[in-house]
Amino acid sequence: MVGSLTIISSKLSPSQAFQSSSHLFKNLRSCSKTRCFSSSSNSEKKKDVYSPPPLEVPSSFPDWAYEPRDYFRYELVYQSKISNARVGRIHTPHGIIDTPGYVAVATNGALKGVDFRQADEAGQQLVFCNSYHLLLHPGPEIIEEAGGLHKFVNRPDRPLITDSGGFQVFSLAYGSVQESLESEGELKRAKKNTRNDGLTKAGDKPVKVTEDGVYFRSYRDGRKIFLTPESTVEAQKSYGADIIIPLDQLPPYHIDKQKLVESVNRSHRWEARSLRKHLEDVKGQAMYCVVHGGVDVELRTESVNYLTSLPFDGYAIGGSLGKNSEELLQLLDWMMPMFEEGHRKEKPRHLLGIADEKSILGAVGHGIDTFDSCYPTRVARHGTLLSREGRINIKSGKYAKQYGIPIDQECQCSTCQRYDRAYLWHLYKAKEPLFMQLAGIHNIQYMNDLMAKQRQDILDGKI
Repeated sequence: MVGSLTIISSKLSPSQAFQSSSHLFKNLRSCSKTRCFSSSSNSEKKKDVYSPPPLEVPSSFPDWAYEPRDYFRYELVYQSKISNARVGRIHTPHGIIDTPGYVAVATNGALKGVDFRQADEAGQQLVFCNSYHLLLHPGPEIIEEAGGLHKFVNRPDRPLITDSGGFQVFSLAYGSVQESLESEGELKRAKKNTRNDGLTKAGDKPVKVTEDGVYFRSYRDGRKIFLTPESTVEAQKSYGADIIIPLDQLPPYHIDKQKLVESVNRSHRWEARSLRKHLEDVKGQAMYCVVHGGVDVELRTESVNYLTSLPFDGYAIGGSLGKNSEELLQLLDWMMPMFEEGHRKEKPRHLLGIADEKSILGAVGHGIDTFDSCYPTRVARHGTLLSREGRINIKSGKYAKQYGIPIDQECQCSTCQRYDRAYLWHLYKAKEPLFMQLAGIHNIQYMNDLMAKQRQDILDGKI
């Protein structure tokens, strides 16, 4: 990497922090001028150096964008005296979110096997829907004609959050997080040469990234789609979610430092463009930025400083968050104190895609407010039930005769109140669809009970 990275004090105002780090961003842009395209002609190679556009400066956004929102705000209820943990409320147009809180994932606008009413009864407040999947089907125009996502899914009085679709797009390139780690960041390759367009040739990349946006193909019908910062905001305007996310680039865990610098800067440019598009017609929605930088201290610090200098309504922690829970918590240990300074304390913080129990128990103390993951409903489908005794693998024969024993003796969910482990073992082994519903309800209840206990433990001075 060219030049050294300087950590800027988070105690500066947004404008001061950005100005103080302007020399650094020049170095980063200089470092980024290394992506060359070459071609051979008469054994001679020509190079064309790519120079990315400059970053947006805070002063280029309207003054009113920095003012508090009357429709969206974070209310601090209690700040722990022994950690950075805090209890709060996020006020949205469709209801309050108690924090720390779990965010269930309804990928296609539906929880797997669980009706929204059942989830609501289990204490579910905020639900996450994936723009990528909704973009492919039914499409933003259908959802908009239906009156927006709240009406379309018939959840009119609870808040929703949608992402940009970037995570799913880049998963096409690198696979799941586990696949990315196992392949050490190697790009996946297209298997079939079905179209002569440069995207599906044998051995070609499944996605194509440009400064303007990213090209990919629909997994449903093969359509070529071009996703830009502006188009993903337009889609999320059609959905009408309470909280929306700007387009960002998700690099793998294993990545060259120079390429990571380029990726972080591209995400910053895309996010600023997304924000500018959002501010053209706010529609009562809040937009969170997405902090990047992998596990690199300097890049994460610069991402925090730059993005918090812009008028975003909240902060999401994204990108590669480490190869395991231990590395995630190490990252949060040195990064989250930066959010305790100045205006940053006044906005909510969301950890993207992480909600396993071990990570939650560690991250709450670092001041994370909300966590999203499909983990509870996904493991439920595969026979794993969460309980205060630990995970229950219901497929095991030892549960076949546990008559009258619920999944969790303390759980008040409808599944635990009506059914025992023996019956659930039978449903799973018989491949009855009912099992997925009953297991999903319980796991969502467990997660919301877990977060309620975390909130109480903070209030009681235990965290």
